[in-house]
Amino acid sequence: MALENDSKKIVSIDEVTKFKKKKFNMPHIYVILFVFIFLAALATYFVPAGVYERIPGPEDRLTIDPNSYRLVEQTPITPVDFMTAIPKGLVAAGEIVFFTFIIGGIFSVLRKTGLIEIGVDRLARRFSTKSMMLIPILTVVFAIICSLIGTQELSLVYVPVILPLMIALGFDSMVAVSVALVATTAGFMTGFLNPINTGLGQKIAGLPLYSGIELRIFAFIIFVTVGMAYIMRYAKKVKNNPKCSFIFDEDQAKRTLYLNKPGSEIYKVNKKQKIALILTFCFLFLLVYGVLVKGWFMLEMAGLFIIMGIVVGLVAGLNLSEICEGFNDGFREVLVGAMIVGVARAVAVVMEDGQVMDTIVHSLGNLVGDFPAVFSALGMFIVQMLCSLLIPSGSGQALVTMPIMAPLADIIGVTRQTAVLAFQLADGIGNILYPTSGYFMATLALAGVAWQKWVRFYLPLFFIWFLLSGAFLIIAQTIHWNG
Repeated sequence: MALENDSKKIVSIDEVTKFKKKKFNMPHIYVILFVFIFLAALATYFVPAGVYERIPGPEDRLTIDPNSYRLVEQTPITPVDFMTAIPKGLVAAGEIVFFTFIIGGIFSVLRKTGLIEIGVDRLARRFSTKSMMLIPILTVVFAIICSLIGTQELSLVYVPVILPLMIALGFDSMVAVSVALVATTAGFMTGFLNPINTGLGQKIAGLPLYSGIELRIFAFIIFVTVGMAYIMRYAKKVKNNPKCSFIFDEDQAKRTLYLNKPGSEIYKVNKKQKIALILTFCFLFLLVYGVLVKGWFMLEMAGLFIIMGIVVGLVAGLNLSEICEGFNDGFREVLVGAMIVGVARAVAVVMEDGQVMDTIVHSLGNLVGDFPAVFSALGMFIVQMLCSLLIPSGSGQALVTMPIMAPLADIIGVTRQTAVLAFQLADGIGNILYPTSGYFMATLALAGVAWQKWVRFYLPLFFIWFLLSGAFLIIAQTIHWNG
């Protein structure tokens, strides 16, 4: 009897242990995106189909005529349309998908040349006693660049460069990806000279270009400072105890590769590597020139990186087969991230094919008018956040929503300058939360950070920024800010 009782106790303890181990696990990102696609397809059966007329807008880009909305015949997504949504999404997001592959490839080639290890070793030793200072320096620089040129997609370039360095200094991949994403987002959303959202938004709203710059500079300082402090707080925890990292297990291989050990040998640079290093900086200078002066974007940058990988690889001593295998290794590393970009784009493809995108934007615009006057700016902000989920492109969202929001602002007593600010802030903080944002998901993939882990890290900062955005909009409306 005693043994029988003991056996029952053991079973009971095992059952309790199993129960305790059971916990909610966030579904795989593919599952989450597939649910989004399914809901979007379902919406095409219940949401009335409607369209706005497209007319030439600023810089010869098509925008909508806000008075042209009309209902059209329902075109719900068929089973075949649903089946082909993801392939269509991959095609539609082809530019970002291709760029993601090339970024992975070029940095794999550079690793084969030894240049990454050499650079990381030198910088890690230089900042070994003041590693925390690197975070505010990089955050401010990245934020200023994005506030001036409005290219959040540069996060895709920043992450592979700074990730090995952050690991070598005792941080983790989350610190590297947060420096890139938080900095560019803070610069983008407050962009005092940003042509993508501020400039285009003001042109559509009929405002003087870059007017109201004083409040935007103040917002830039506040948002960047808060984001920087948030990253440093997490980084300090990881530095003191690596097991506090949200991605401790995922970073194990990276720590083995990049983390400097006390007394480790200094990497020696041979003559070929010195020349290859000089050429690398020349290519990067050409990249900056092309982006700033020639208006290069992902296709041009990807092409430059292909040439860079071949030239630098050959000069550093690699043969053509080694260079090709380097690119292949890099492609494999970012495969999942590149696929996620295309799958995420399928959500918008479904809504556009079902002709419900314009209807949703039209309804959200009308919803703003129902908010109490004092909260109208906040209403615009919330509506723009919802639109950002469906239209992750900053310029695309401006061209679709601002022709509606600008005249609506006049009706409900909000200045057009405040309406533009509401668009900027909403588009920014949503861009690094929603899985429908292509460049954001690709950046996470390059860092090896799962979207679910990022959400856990970012949500507190998201809510802080959300409250700050509300405060700035209330201030702007209270002072009748119009630049």
